[in-house]
Amino acid sequence: MLDHVFTDAIGALREAFEGAFLERQAFEEHFQVDVLLGDVTWETSYGLPGEGQPPRVISHITFDWPSWSQTAYRRWYVNETFEESPAIELEIVFRAQRLAEQPEPGAVQRIMDETSPLIGAGRLEQAGITVEIGYLAEPDSTPEYAIEVTYEGLYELEESTLADGASNLLDEHFGALGGWIAATLVRLGDLGLRYLPGEDSSTGD
Repeated sequence: MLDHVFTDAIGALREAFEGAFLERQAFEEHFQVDVLLGDVTWETSYGLPGEGQPPRVISHITFDWPSWSQTAYRRWYVNETFEESPAIELEIVFRAQRLAEQPEPGAVQRIMDETSPLIGAGRLEQAGITVEIGYLAEPDSTPEYAIEVTYEGLYELEESTLADGASNLLDEHFGALGGWIAATLVRLGDLGLRYLPGEDSSTGD
């Protein structure tokens, strides 16, 4: 059975996103369990309102609850012994897609923060930038470009957070992420990149 603190963290992040008026991409959400290793993973995607489909800019968020965290939490819950801080592995990817031309990584790098706001006792750090080129399986198809900036880190759960049944500390710790993600998506969308038309529009952005 999944320990409650992981789902509490998911709920806290959802509340933070709703407070920042971000729009959830319903078909991009997945909750998975690795039956061999025991790791639990939650993936979701949020964008700015009114972006169309697919949105020009979007954030992909991944929470991973590894088996060693499950073991540490269960040991604390059952034996009331706090020996090791369980942790949630976090990854946030900011993506600009539907691009009509290959983006310059340096231009994107200049508007991106090196780290996230403080989440508990730590921050997510920028891990790298990826440029993607895609072609449709059609003759003379126009290439479509995308660029992603990835942030990674750990959110370590202190004993006070585990004992907080109302999840107030989780709400406090994850609250800053909603505003940071929204502001970063706005900066990325305002960068002046040229976009191809979306599926629900007849003209380019």
